[in-house]
Amino acid sequence: MRKFILALTSLMFSMSIFAHGPTPQKVQESITVNIAPAKAWSVVKNFTDFNKIMKTRSFDDEIMKIKYEMLKKDGPFSDYNAYIIVKKGANDNESVIQWTARFYRTYKLNPPIPEGQDDATAVAAVKKIVEPGLASLKKALQSK
Repeated sequence: MRKFILALTSLMFSMSIFAHGPTPQKVQESITVNIAPAKAWSVVKNFTDFNKIMKTRSFDDEIMKIKYEMLKKDGPFSDYNAYIIVKKGANDNESVIQWTARFYRTYKLNPPIPEGQDDATAVAAVKKIVEPGLASLKKALQSK
């Protein structure tokens, strides 16, 4: 009987490892511009339009990468971390600017998930930040 209770207890505790909260989500978008990477990086790291909704956490001139966090925390997502990186494009006068955002939906528990707090809603909200942000950045880069 003792072995049976021990086996049953072990089984119950092992099943708890399958319970988990939301999976991390990711939005990754990029643009290509006809500007040298060093010049593009200069514009990206000094781009003030982002300061309205995000705060710079760090930047690395060597790899041309800047990390951001959200200032407003009232969207349908949480734990938002993002970075923008500038890479060399197909030639020396072309740059690829890539924005990567990682986050979770607001509702951190297991289903049922309340309407408007699911992964799809969180992804759509982050895309509404990333896509216009890149468009604005592209406009600023093309004017240089």
